[in-house]
This record gives sequence, C-alpha cells and structure tokens, in this order.
Amino acid sequence: MNTEITPAPLNVTVVVGSNRHGRFGPVVADWLLGRVRDRGDIAVQVVDVAEIDLPTTFAPSPEAAAARASVAPKLAEADAFVVLTPEYNHSYPAGLKNLIDWHFTEWQAKPVALVSYGGLAGGLRAVEHLRQVFAELHAVTVRDTVSFHNAGASFDDEGRLRDPSGPDAAAKTMLDQLVWWGSALREAKDKRPYAS
Repeated sequence: MNTEITPAPLNVTVVVGSNRHGRFGPVVADWLLGRVRDRGDIAVQVVDVAEIDLPTTFAPSPEAAAARASVAPKLAEADAFVVLTPEYNHSYPAGLKNLIDWHFTEWQAKPVALVSYGGLAGGLRAVEHLRQVFAELHAVTVRDTVSFHNAGASFDDEGRLRDPSGPDAAAKTMLDQLVWWGSALREAKDKRPYAS
C-alpha cells in the first residue's frame, strides 16, 4: 500500500516585466502560462508591472501604500517565481526593477526562473543582470532559462510559436528545476525559518 502524500502544488507567481506601450510581453506570457497551466504541480497567478502604479521614489504616500498592497500579497504567497523580461539597452526594464526594489522579504529564500526575449541576444543580458539582483535579495535563480531570439519572428500573428519544440522543451526543463527548488525551499522553511 502506497501511503506517500502528494505535496500541494507549488504557488508560482509569474511576473510580466515590461510596461512599455506596444510591448511584446503578453504574447510570450500567454505562451508561458499555457506551459505552466499544463502542469499539476504548479498553481499560478500573474503580476503584471503594467497594471501596478508603484512610484519611483520611496517617499511614503497613500498612493504608494495602495499600489504596494495590491501586489505584495501575490509576491508573499508565492513559493517561487517566473520573471519574464525583455532586454532594453543591454538590461531589464525600469518598471521591473522598481517592482523588485519595492519588496524585499517577499523574494527571500525562494527560487526565480527567468524567461527573456529580445533581438539577437534574446534578452540574455537582462537575465544575467537579474541574477545579480536576486542574489542580493536572498533568492536563488534556477540554472536553465527560456530565451526568445528575434522574438517577433518566433510567433505568428495569432501568438502561436512557429516552431514550439525547442521552447517547449526548454520550458519543461526550467519549470522542473523551479518545482524542485521551490519544493525543497518550502520544506526547509517549514522546518526552520530562513535567516538573512
């Protein structure tokens, strides 16, 4: 008789990191969410920086408190994150940096998977910058990423990948790693609080 208990699905928050007009991020996010929702080991919610009006200064204000209150619970409840970023000027967007900087404990001792898109570099320079930022916040980034080089040409007019085999395989590997890290860290924090 098998008495093994199936663990609860990992709570994953997908962060859509671009807020520019005409952004391509929602196309990539829809594809990614399709991969995430196909899995029984992940429960997903979305934070979109385009829908959050965090100020760029840290001066206390009712507007800042309201904006933070709208997103902080989604970040705090997450066991893990997938951060979706374009590459702007060899790095990631200011709106994403602002979201990250407005929060601290919400990221601690949690894994972060990275999905990027862009031109020839596919957003990989943005990914490398984000690895440094998340390390400072006591988060761990998973090794494998998903990257879309010349992203606009990778998808058709309906938002479907022209050749899904490579990205789908990369997403599976990345999400498997995220679930492993997320489950391990969730279990560790249940036994002993993280000390920063």
